[in-house]
Amino acid sequence: MNILWTDEAIAALAPIVTKTGRRLKLKYDTDGCGCAVNGVPTLWLVDRADKDDIVVETNFVPILLEKSRLVFYDETMTIDVVKGSGCFQLKSPNQILNPRMSLLEVSEQHE
Repeated sequence: MNILWTDEAIAALAPIVTKTGRRLKLKYDTDGCGCAVNGVPTLWLVDRADKDDIVVETNFVPILLEKSRLVFYDETMTIDVVKGSGCFQLKSPNQILNPRMSLLEVSEQHE
């Protein structure tokens, strides 16, 4: 899997990651979506990895992904900033996976 951060996304996130010392996680969030196949990728700031997480190296910092949810992602993806909105966009050459992805600070994770 190849995940690239745009320069704008790196500039927006670097101070946050440095200040908090936390890790970034691309979470396939299914809460309130009905079932496990209906979800939306979200960007989480977490303290630690869960049992199901894998680490994917990127051009910025390593990012955590749930191994059991890899099927919902494309092989090559880009995380960019949505200018003027305070959120991010997850896209691939084939599609936009989430056009308005907020950064959520998650204090407690479930395994």
